[in-house]
This record gives sequence, C-alpha cells and structure tokens, in this order.
Amino acid sequence: MGDEWSIDQWLVRAWEAGVFDERERAVIAGRSEGRTLDELGLALGLSRERARQIQNRARKRLADMADVFQDGWRETARAAGTGPADLRESFAAALGVVDHVLLDELLTAAGLNAPRTWAGPLRGWWSTDPGALGGALRRLVDAAPFRGDDLSRAAFEAGLPAGLPLTSLLSHSASRLALSPDGHWVRRKARGRDAAYLWLLESGRPCRAEELLATMAATTVAAVREALRRDDRFRQIRPEGTWALAEWTHLRGSTYASAVEAMVAVVTESGPLSRAYLFARVTELYPVTPWRLKQCLLSDQLGETPDGFVDLISRGARPLEEEEPVQPDTMAVEGEVLGVRLPVNRDILRGSGVNVNTWLTWRLGLRRAPMSRTFTTPSDHAPLVVRRGTSSAQISSLRRHALELGVVDGCVLAVLLRLDNGTARVGHGCMPDSCPARRSRAAAPPAVNA
Repeated sequence: MGDEWSIDQWLVRAWEAGVFDERERAVIAGRSEGRTLDELGLALGLSRERARQIQNRARKRLADMADVFQDGWRETARAAGTGPADLRESFAAALGVVDHVLLDELLTAAGLNAPRTWAGPLRGWWSTDPGALGGALRRLVDAAPFRGDDLSRAAFEAGLPAGLPLTSLLSHSASRLALSPDGHWVRRKARGRDAAYLWLLESGRPCRAEELLATMAATTVAAVREALRRDDRFRQIRPEGTWALAEWTHLRGSTYASAVEAMVAVVTESGPLSRAYLFARVTELYPVTPWRLKQCLLSDQLGETPDGFVDLISRGARPLEEEEPVQPDTMAVEGEVLGVRLPVNRDILRGSGVNVNTWLTWRLGLRRAPMSRTFTTPSDHAPLVVRRGTSSAQISSLRRHALELGVVDGCVLAVLLRLDNGTARVGHGCMPDSCPARRSRAAAPPAVNA
C-alpha cells in the first residue's frame, strides 16, 4: 500500500484514498453522527435494509484492512472496553491509531457497542458489555438521595467512569433521579420524602411536620405526616409529635405509642381516678393538650363509674359517649340518606383516607373509639368505611371514585350514605358553572385526529 500508509495514520489514509465509495462514506459519517438507518435511507433514497447492507459491507472491508496493519487488534480493543463505558479516544490510544470517524465501525467490528442508558445509547462511549453502564446507573439511583456536591462520590461508589456526562444523563426526562430546588439529587417517585430525609440529615434535629411543608412541596401538614408515616426511614418522636430519622438511635421518646395507651396504663395501675388527677398523671407521661385527653376518654377501654371516676370498662365502668358536635354546613340528613360534600384535594387524588367532621360519626352512632361502619358501593368498588378514632373521624379512600368521575383539585365530591340498607354512592358535586374540571376541559385545545 506504499510507505505513506503509516500504522498510526492508516484510518485517515483509508478514508482519503477512495477505499470507500460515496454512499459508504455517507452512511459511515451519518451513523457516527447518531443518525438512524431510516434517516440515512431517506436522505440517500435507499431502504433501511439497503443502508444497513452498505454499512456492513464497508465495516467488513475496514476490518480486513485492520488485519493487515495490526495483529490482535480485536483483542486489544475488547481488553480496553471491559468497563461499563470508555471514551472513544481511549480505544484510539490502545490501538495506536488516530481518532477518526472510521473508529466507530472498527470498534463495532471488534464486538463493542455503545453503552445503553435510560436516555438511549451513549454516543462517543463504548463497552464490551453495553448493559453494564445501566447497572451502574441503577446502583447510583439506589444510593439516592444525596446532596448535589456528593454526586461525584456517589458516582464513583456506584462504579461509574470518570468523565461521564452525568448531569446530562440524570437530567433526562427518563431518568429516575431529579434535581430538587435545593440542588440535591432525589428519586422522581419519592421527591418529597427524599427531600425531607436530606433536610433532616443536614439539620441534625427532629422537626415538626409544618417545617417540612416547603421542602416536600406539600400542600397540607396531613400530607406530610402521611408521606413520612409510609416511609421506614422516618419515625415520629412521641409525645412531642416531631419527626426524626430512624437511624438516629440516640433519640428516645415516650414508652407509650399514644395518649390513649398512657391513660389506660395509668388507670390500670391506679384504679378509678378523677378526671383532673388522671389528666395530670397522664400529662407527666405523655404531654398533650386537655382537649386531646378529653378525646381519649372515648376509647372503648375507658368508662365512668357511678360516682364519676374514670375506670376500665372491663372492671364495670359505663362507656362514655361524646356529646353531639355542631352539625357542619357540608353535611345533611334527609330521611334515610346522609349526605356529605367533600372538597377534592391532593389527599383524595393520591388515595389517602379523608378526614371529616366528627358529627358524621356521631350521627352514625359511632360514639366511642375505635368504631367503624361499612357501606357497600355499586359495581366492583371497595366498600366505603367510616371510622371513628379518639381524636378524628375518617372516610376511606375515594381516589378511584375521583378518577372515574374526572374531578380535579378544587372540585367537590358528594357522598350519599343510606342508613337503612348500608349502601353508599359517590357523585360529582360541583355546580356546572363553577366546576374546575369542566373549566379545564373547556380550555383544553381540541384533539387532532391523525
């Protein structure tokens, strides 16, 4: 081939010396730029299959030329690509050639491929195991959440190579990680809880749910509590009600899980007590408000003796029932039907139980705690359950009803409970001229048929 074909320059000389015809050069250059075979076929007036055949033919000719210039080049290339991903330049150095557009075809001929990621093949990088980089990225996701300035350390521990365009990969719409407003990396499906974890880790102290509202981008304190309760990385410190990390083993809370448990323990040990003395004793063990202590008396374990002391029902005390609460404007009874109007919010749409005024449970006869009543619903819906706790009342999840009715945040659901046969119906309770769902549908652009 002549003296001008030096070992390190042979790729360049092959490209310039007319070894490849015009179509081969167009296909090779296009593929190196990331264009698909369909795109190249369209541009060249060829079918996708014909473009593939042209690329394969040129690749074979290139591999035959490499056999002439360097023995064992395939083994050398594969040895350089055993990691999750290596830059194309490193393969050029290992093979002792100039980095060139033809190098991509040469590496493919050696059995290497572009590493696969959630953003697609990573151009400019190669590996003998194209799935290894995806595995390392999954390990990085498993290590989340972590602070933004810890990204390099976390990437190294996950086995990701240096120089990877990591920020670009993690910012892709298909990435399982996302950048929080604080500049930290959190999991997309657990953004709020991950942000709360990092906030607590950085502050180093327990906090109230209210303090985490902004960090978790939550709309209500109830949503914060529910999210933390479902995640075993967090624990609530009783009786203060603050939230801490489960890994903080140095923190100690009350030995009682609730104020009711503390009250039952005091009465069990001491016998019948006046309310004033009982409340004072319980507050020492589990400090809560007098209102909360009064609610604890509705427990199905506690009652009142004939002389007005608090004792255990199991020892003969008469169960205590709450007085009738004030009926709210959002609840009404007509005949055997009890109606409840509930504003749709994020808690309903995410499937949480719905807190309601305790007048509902009082009207249903659920005047001690815990007590519940179940209402069957049409079709294959799960039964609707109304529960009475010592401090609150709740209706079970209405999420499926909300999705089927097409309601959105700000709409109203109408829950109708039949008292005579124990059935329930859930309907759309908005007025037509003030319904957020109808307004959003009216404002949406019309669908375009393909």
